[in-house]
Amino acid sequence: MKEPLDERAQALKTALQMEIDGKEFYQKSGAQSSNLLVRKLFQHLAEQEDIHYGVIKEIYQRVTTKQAWPGKETPFARDKSLRSVFSQAIEGLGKNSKATPSEIETVKIAMQMEDQSYSFYRSRSEEADSPVEKAFYQALTAEERNHYLTLVDSHDYLSDPAGWFTKTEHWGLDGG
Repeated sequence: MKEPLDERAQALKTALQMEIDGKEFYQKSGAQSSNLLVRKLFQHLAEQEDIHYGVIKEIYQRVTTKQAWPGKETPFARDKSLRSVFSQAIEGLGKNSKATPSEIETVKIAMQMEDQSYSFYRSRSEEADSPVEKAFYQALTAEERNHYLTLVDSHDYLSDPAGWFTKTEHWGLDGG
């Protein structure tokens, strides 16, 4: 029975490092950006990574000290959704937002990071033995997927704001 717990602890340790790396990336990249959307989005993502870290750390401590996965689900608290951060930021920027090529590249890197986290958590949910462990990793998978999709939207917007508005508001050449 000890071996699966060691594997669980190692997976949680990996998850902790992924969340630390994500938070540091978002803080550093957000601070270096002059684009309001990138700054706000990365600030919120850094906060989300910090929340994930706290929850994962609590479970990691339980697994390593009591050699058992906690018996109850661990919800993730949210103060406001990532999508609303995105919506509020673009509302103020409109169709004339300017992003540098390096800011757009930074968003691409963030997309890759979130996709890797998503894949890791998804594989852990598929390998989980207990329903609570499975639910935990599924919740993290959903969180990372939401981060990724918001970053895709942000990338599309920053790359071509007018085109993004045309696509999302379904403007047509026929005036409809």
